[in-house]
Amino acid sequence: MGDEAEPAVSLAHRVPDLGALELLLAVARLGSLGRAARARGISQPAASSRIRSMERQLGVALVERSPRGSRLTDAGALVTDWARRVVEAAEAFDAGAQALRGRRDSRLRVAASMTIAEYLLPGWLIALRAQRPGTAVSLLAGNSRAVAERLLTGAADLGFVEGLEVPEGLDGTVIGHDRLIVVAAPSHPWTRRRTELTAAELAATPLILRERGSGTRQVLDAALARHGGLAAPLLELASTTAVKAAVVSEAAPSVLSELAVGEELTARRLVEIPVRGLRLGRELRAVWPAGQRPAGPARQLLGLTRPTA
Repeated sequence: MGDEAEPAVSLAHRVPDLGALELLLAVARLGSLGRAARARGISQPAASSRIRSMERQLGVALVERSPRGSRLTDAGALVTDWARRVVEAAEAFDAGAQALRGRRDSRLRVAASMTIAEYLLPGWLIALRAQRPGTAVSLLAGNSRAVAERLLTGAADLGFVEGLEVPEGLDGTVIGHDRLIVVAAPSHPWTRRRTELTAAELAATPLILRERGSGTRQVLDAALARHGGLAAPLLELASTTAVKAAVVSEAAPSVLSELAVGEELTARRLVEIPVRGLRLGRELRAVWPAGQRPAGPARQLLGLTRPTA
């Protein structure tokens, strides 16, 4: 058999770390190990130990010590020249990283499902603007499925969803709770019932509903699955505002977030229809790509969210 290739040794094991290189540069600049130690904020014994460790790592003497001070050996002068270039490159790297962080912190891309986008986020974003007036915020509103897609493709920094669980590939935290209610126009026969509507009756009625993929539809589908499942919708609409308008026009009842219909209920443009034995609660969540905790303005916005119930 031929000779086996020797395993590669990591560059990190062969090249001194930045702290050691910066100490060597300080010795060259100040002409004394003691002064270099004070400039770097470490003790002289620690500085001496670090230089000796670097000499063992490189296999050459770098500094000659004497009562009059410390001076570089010929090899030390050469290593110092290389060290200066490495430290300058590291400083350029750090400056670039800071610029990237600054660019990240100057913008925030939020994706939110419709109820949160329309009824909760405006207040949070106003509070965020008061704290970070220089941050440009863009809001992408869609259903919970679209929010997940935007986060997973890097098109959003933070998301908010209303479904039953955290979408696959995302992490999240509960920021509040919501309740779905059945609503109808005041003229609808359900508003004059003497008995409560049953879940089976609701399931069998063609309703005006949000599209599949929305958090509202997901919760409703799950709740009515044991009652025969939802009948084919009379209309499927992509926004809560459109659904409300269709219900107010007396087309058919709907199931919507309690957050979304408060004004219409108060003005009696819509009426809540009680349903016996049916619970339609759901959790509101902030979500982000798995393993990537929100940072910068996304983290700040997350801190501004408060439970809604």
